[in-house]
Amino acid sequence: MARYVISPDVALRLAQENTVIADEHELLAPTLLRSQLLSMLYRAVRQGEMTREDADGYLAYVRALRVRLLGDRVLQNVAWKVADQLGWPDTFDAEYIALTQLQADAFITLDEDLASAVKDVVALAQFATLAQR
Repeated sequence: MARYVISPDVALRLAQENTVIADEHELLAPTLLRSQLLSMLYRAVRQGEMTREDADGYLAYVRALRVRLLGDRVLQNVAWKVADQLGWPDTFDAEYIALTQLQADAFITLDEDLASAVKDVVALAQFATLAQR
């Protein structure tokens, strides 16, 4: 079984495409994924990029997704170190990287800048890896 940490943009795309995750994959994310996704969807609705009904559907999909959410003291300590090592202004993205270092095989994000920044710190996988074949 492969373990992947997914970023909020990946969670949203999974929902938008109603992706069926392959059984051999386990998804992980920091607990802040829920709040970040909620904020992303709220902004999109406020900016007229999607309807509230669409946002509610995407939230329902992600809430039902088999994703293990973690946010313990060890993760936070490692996130601090990652953010410091990479010179980041905060620890939000660092939590995803720390979780990948601690418990996953690879990190999946659609953010090319983030992927480029962490390519030497964690293994990366492509979005297409998650879909059931």
